Amino acid sequence: MKILVFADQKKGKVKKSSFEVLSEAVKLSTESGAEVHAALLGSGVKEQAGVLGHYGAKTVHVVDRPELATYINTPFVTAAKAVIDAVKPRLVLFPTSEGIKDYIPALVQKLDGAGITDCCKIRWTGNGVEIERPLMAAKARSTMESSHSLILLTCRAGSFETKEPNPSLKAEIVEHSVSFPDLKQIFKEVLAANTGKISLDEADVVIAAGRGVRDAEGLKLLEELADVMGAALGSTRAVVESGLVPATLQIGQTGKVINPTLYIGCGVSGAVQHTAGMGNSKVIVAINKDSEAPIFNIADYGLVGDLFKVVPLLIEAVKELKKNA
Repeated sequence: MKILVFADQKKGKVKKSSFEVLSEAVKLSTESGAEVHAALLGSGVKEQAGVLGHYGAKTVHVVDRPELATYINTPFVTAAKAVIDAVKPRLVLFPTSEGIKDYIPALVQKLDGAGITDCCKIRWTGNGVEIERPLMAAKARSTMESSHSLILLTCRAGSFETKEPNPSLKAEIVEHSVSFPDLKQIFKEVLAANTGKISLDEADVVIAAGRGVRDAEGLKLLEELADVMGAALGSTRAVVESGLVPATLQIGQTGKVINPTLYIGCGVSGAVQHTAGMGNSKVIVAINKDSEAPIFNIADYGLVGDLFKVVPLLIEAVKELKKNA
C-alpha cells in the first residue's frame, strides 16, 4: 500500500504546509506499513524535490513543465492524474491552497475516487480511513469514513505536527513525462497585492489587526511591530471591510487559515469567523482593553490594555532585545 502526498509550492519553493502533510503521512505509514511517496508539480521545481525526502518521502515524483508555471486547472489536473495513475496509491493527501481546492473536484471525478476536503484528523480503520473535519466555523466537527480503493484528502493547515527534517534521508527522484491537451484557456497576468512583506501563508509570526486598531494610525503601529518582529500582518474581516487593508490579509473562515508559531491579536475581539482561521496557532497572545473579549478564552497569554499604549512598549522591548542579542 502507498500514501502519496502532493506538495504545494509557490514560485518554485515548497510551502511549509506541504511538510506538515508529509509528516502526517509518515506517521500514518508507521500504523499501516504503507510506503510514502511525494509529488511536486510546477516549473523550475526539480531542485526542490530532494527536500521532500528529508521529511520521509521514499520516492518523489516530479512533473517539471512550463505549462505548470502558473496555475490553470487543466494542466494541473492532467499532471496530478498522470502521477496517481503511475504510483497507484490507496491514499492521496494534499495541503489546502486555492489552486488545490480548485482542481481537486475535477481530479476526483476523473479518477472515480472518494474525495474529502478540509480534514483535521486522519485515522486508519480496518479497511479504509476515518477523518474529522470542522463545521460551522470550527464550532463543531463531523466524522466521516471511507473504504474506497482510492481516497483523496485535503488537509486543513495547522492540524498536524511537522517533524524535524533529516538531511541524511534521501529520496529517489522520478521525473514524469506528461502530454497536456490543447488549452482553451490563456493565462495573461496575476492581479495580486504585492506588498513586499512576509506572506501570511508562510509566516512563523503573525500580527493580527482587529477592529480596535480604529484607523490608519493604529494600523501603522501594528505594521511597525510586524517589521521589528519579522512578522506578517493579518486582519479580521471588519478591518478589511473598513478599507484599511486588502482582502488578501483577512484571516478566518472566509479568509486565510494560518498556523504560525506565534499569533498576536491586537484589538481582536475573537469572533468565531476569525478564530476559525487562526485557532491552530502554536502560541496565541491577545491584547484587548475589553477583559470580556472572547479572544481571551483561547489565548495562551492575554493582556488587558489599550493597544495604543501596549504596542509601543512591545516595539521598544523587541528593539532592545535585538540590540542586546
